[in-house]
Amino acid sequence: MQPRPVHVDLGARAYDVRIGSGLLARAGAEIAPLLGGRRRVVVVSDETVAAAHLEALKAGLAAEGIACEALLLTPGEATKCWRELERVTEWLLAQKVERRDIVVALGGGVIGDLVGFAAAILRRGVRFVQIPTSLLAQVDSSVGGKTGINSPAGKNLIGAFHQPSLVLADIEVLQTLTPRDFLAGYGEVVKYGLLGDAQFFTWLEASAGDLLARRPAALAHAVTRSVEMKAEIVVRDETEQGDRALLNLGHTFCHALEAATGYSDRLLHGEGVAIGCALAFELSARLGLCPQEDPSRLRAHLGEMGMKRDLSDIPGSLPSAERLYELMGQDKKVLDGAIRFILAHGIGRAFVTADVPREAVLALLRDGLAGR
Repeated sequence: MQPRPVHVDLGARAYDVRIGSGLLARAGAEIAPLLGGRRRVVVVSDETVAAAHLEALKAGLAAEGIACEALLLTPGEATKCWRELERVTEWLLAQKVERRDIVVALGGGVIGDLVGFAAAILRRGVRFVQIPTSLLAQVDSSVGGKTGINSPAGKNLIGAFHQPSLVLADIEVLQTLTPRDFLAGYGEVVKYGLLGDAQFFTWLEASAGDLLARRPAALAHAVTRSVEMKAEIVVRDETEQGDRALLNLGHTFCHALEAATGYSDRLLHGEGVAIGCALAFELSARLGLCPQEDPSRLRAHLGEMGMKRDLSDIPGSLPSAERLYELMGQDKKVLDGAIRFILAHGIGRAFVTADVPREAVLALLRDGLAGR
């Protein structure tokens, strides 16, 4: 499959997202034009991803005479922390990484966010390339320059905007994902149809079987359309002063749930996004903003895909509705003390608002917790 480029037109910070099969094997040819005099890169990955893909990446680089050294981290959301950020930056310094060198983030959203943040602060900014290996990272976190780590106070509260120089989204690597990881990433794909492209959501409904079977053509279209939508929004609002907040549909609920579950395997990020989107559409219907058929349609599609969609789908105990609301107050979108929600007038018609009664949110959460 020939790679399809999606251009993120940010002037001097512009870059391409290349989507297709065999990009790991072509990594050397793709990255070589970015390199200066030193034909080497440094790679940061996690142990699970490295076991599956690092040798293929090394071979692709070696084919163009590019050497690499690699640092492997522990998989999981808990790795996005101060301790591991320090470990990565000190290792990069030990490798004598210069501003014109290339740091490669090989992995999912955790690796991309952490390594991108390390690249942002190292020598006040070094270049990096994203090679996302999860569906979630390919369609969302690898594009747009958001980097960061988590705090006990909340998710992604410490970070910077630092755009990559290139993104290589190899569709083939998605075949190695566990069913749970694949479906978690699909939560972000659904989000794009819900926030701004009803036709895409209809295509997702019709293509459920092909997507579950991970047929390459269906995956390529799903990833490409998601990246196109994100690129369009990022170009309009690079640092999230307005429209870019739409990309956080489902995330206000999701981030609170992730904090409540300790950023553990009890709830993967994409699972939280799917539940958060279902909650956001149910809240929209309760407030009379969209027809009740829309949250029902969303829940039906999530169910067909075998995904989490309710608070009752999260294993273990959850805190009270009041505590979850308090955790939502730590969200980055809070402005002048008011929680900003992404709600919808219908599928494909999301909008940002702070005009949401606290009691309406608490009632929604209480009902969800009662169903556990």
